[in-house]
Amino acid sequence: MSIFLEDITKYFGSQKVLDKLSLKIKKGEFHVILGPSGEGKSTLLSIIAGLLKPDKGNIWIDGQLVNELPPQKRQIGFVFQDFALFPHLTVFENVAYGLKARGVKNNKLKERICFYLNMVGLDMYRDKYPPELSGGQKQRVALARALAINPRLLLLDEPLSHIDAWQQEKLREDLKQIQQNTGVTTIYVTHDQLEARVLADRVSILHQGRIEQVEPPEELFYQPKTGFVANFIGATNILDGYVSKMNDNNVKFKIKDSDLTITVKKYPIFQDKRQIRLCLHPEKIILSLRPEKENHFLGVVEDIKLLGITARVNVNIRGLKIKAIVPRKHISSITRQTSVWVCFSSDVPHPLCGRCHRLPPHLRRCNQCRENKQKSVEL
Repeated sequence: MSIFLEDITKYFGSQKVLDKLSLKIKKGEFHVILGPSGEGKSTLLSIIAGLLKPDKGNIWIDGQLVNELPPQKRQIGFVFQDFALFPHLTVFENVAYGLKARGVKNNKLKERICFYLNMVGLDMYRDKYPPELSGGQKQRVALARALAINPRLLLLDEPLSHIDAWQQEKLREDLKQIQQNTGVTTIYVTHDQLEARVLADRVSILHQGRIEQVEPPEELFYQPKTGFVANFIGATNILDGYVSKMNDNNVKFKIKDSDLTITVKKYPIFQDKRQIRLCLHPEKIILSLRPEKENHFLGVVEDIKLLGITARVNVNIRGLKIKAIVPRKHISSITRQTSVWVCFSSDVPHPLCGRCHRLPPHLRRCNQCRENKQKSVEL
């Protein structure tokens, strides 16, 4: 099942929650919608499911306009954040509920329920009641119930948010495997970046009611297009400045309110716009006791925070504050007030201009470049 959301707008009173949102989701895709709380993620799922109507816009499922189609006819399975299980029904009866409502007969009913309970690893718990289950087990029951109706589309609204951390890893692995085995198109809403990295074929970032960026996880997390996306995923080294010199393969970029100039790989946008913002991803920075790479600047360590096998190090380079994420083993000789070299290659900083720059050079076109090119053609 493919999904096309066209200019979806939704108000609650005077508050605009979704603002002309458009998104295409491919058949069989595991698509994660990621964003902070309160951005309209759950509202969007409810609109797709038919539980809410958009004020404007259209929902297309496999090319069919379904705005007026009731929820029960959309062939959608919905796994809610709070599980929404019936406490007075057994696990078996909870999973059977949707099938009975669809008129599935007893023999097929039992066969299908057993199949999906076995798929989610709960066959031994069929006679238990929800209050007797752990949070992870309840989530598996909710998933089995949604899958048992053979949905063409599966919607999951932050399904792991109430699960203990030690259970989440196993559930993520199982959920991804189940989706791959069934092939059901899946839309998964979360504010957890790790879930997006592990589960998604593609990730959409939802911000202020619109989709800000859609990419596979590797592209989105290491090549953010906008300042909001960069900040949200933790790539907080955003450098404002301008091109001071341009060569064949790179440019000299003067950082605003600083005496620092860095070398950056040449992008088409540099030819048309001298003032721009660059993103310098913290995980691509090297901290060293001696200079390395094209860009190396001596700074002073202000803070170190250990993050498991990595560490976040804040460095002050003559007033410019930079965050680096480095392997923990690489900072054994670094402490607060240590002088270190902040090093990175010229292809690490990339423009925040609305387009991914990990494409081949002839396709490396940002929005500003395309607009300028169109204007020149018109002239």
